[in-house]
Amino acid sequence: MTPEQAAPGAALTWLVTGAGGMLGHDLTRSLRALPDTRVAAFTRAELDVCDAAAVAAAVRATEPDVVVNCAAWTDVDGAEADEAGAMAVNGTAVTGLARVCAERGARLLQPSTDYVFDGTARTPYAEDAPGCPINAYGRSKLAGERAALGHGHYVVRTAWLYGARGRSFTRTMAAMAAAGRPARVVDDQLGQPTWTADLAERLILLGRGQAPPGVYHATSTGRTSWYGLARLVYSLAGADPGLVEPVGSAAFPRPAPRPAYSVLGHDAWGTVTPMREWRAALSAAWPHLLAGWNPVMGQAVGVGGQ
Repeated sequence: MTPEQAAPGAALTWLVTGAGGMLGHDLTRSLRALPDTRVAAFTRAELDVCDAAAVAAAVRATEPDVVVNCAAWTDVDGAEADEAGAMAVNGTAVTGLARVCAERGARLLQPSTDYVFDGTARTPYAEDAPGCPINAYGRSKLAGERAALGHGHYVVRTAWLYGARGRSFTRTMAAMAAAGRPARVVDDQLGQPTWTADLAERLILLGRGQAPPGVYHATSTGRTSWYGLARLVYSLAGADPGLVEPVGSAAFPRPAPRPAYSVLGHDAWGTVTPMREWRAALSAAWPHLLAGWNPVMGQAVGVGGQ
């Protein structure tokens, strides 16, 4: 069966961890707009996924049909200095959550990342491509993938996220564009900018459907560089895209190496309509990104990508 084959009219209970974050916020909002849907959403302050007893208690109390673990260590460079900390959140905690979900008959959707790959490919990574991370963050996320899959659950890889809440490259560029500031941005890393609201729709489709457990990729279609993304942001902000200067990754040395190629394939979705192209998605997202946004941020004149 394919992910769109949901049981019509079925009432489902969802549990969302990390509900205060960029993805968790958009997912929770989308779920609460659905009929016949009950949502138990926990922020990091309300539920620490590293507390196995608290996680088990939350799952028992809410009796969810679907759990989406949006809680994650997302500081890529920070993981290089504290790999154990990143592994505790992205790997060990997922093991405990996956186990309790399996015991209670709940379906776990575990978001993951393009960083599980080394970026040496020249064609889109397939869902069954072997993981080969080049940094601590990627290793921790791959451990979480294996934990989820080992207990019969779902992994949903995504990339280059932006949304209305939280920090992202896209919002940093929007701030710099609003201030009329020039930016030097890398043009030798390729990926798929993805709006968290679009990703939330894919998670809901998967959670409500009858697709088999396994790995699914959920990114916008097409591809670009951080430089190409920045230029479109400047255009949408009414600024001159010529203010964005392309540079190589060597201009911005970072503690954690980044994959040079992060384009993901989407074959596991079968006949499901692909997510929209990244430029169309960003154009649709733009009013939402600006709503209630304070542009006093992003002071650096050079940005190397996430």
